[in-house]
Amino acid sequence: MNDLRKSAFSFQRERGIRKTAEQDKRELLAEIRLAHSQWKTAQHHFEHALEKDEIDYAIYAVEAAEKRYEMLLRQAKKLNVTSSYHITAEVRG
Repeated sequence: MNDLRKSAFSFQRERGIRKTAEQDKRELLAEIRLAHSQWKTAQHHFEHALEKDEIDYAIYAVEAAEKRYEMLLRQAKKLNVTSSYHITAEVRG
């Protein structure tokens, strides 16, 4: 999570601003969509990497994006969050 987001969450907590469960679910679904997009982008960069350093970085980026996507999917499953937005399950079992 970037510093700006952390600051926003801290500000909300300090001011006593409460989010509803529905808002939390919408935000989680948005994060899942973003993570999926970032994962696909990282895969694209890997497929087009040429130099050894580019390939190494691309592997790192794909693995990190995949882990984040999987983590968010597990979190959604744990919270029983569903969406009509369909993402093909391409994650490891």
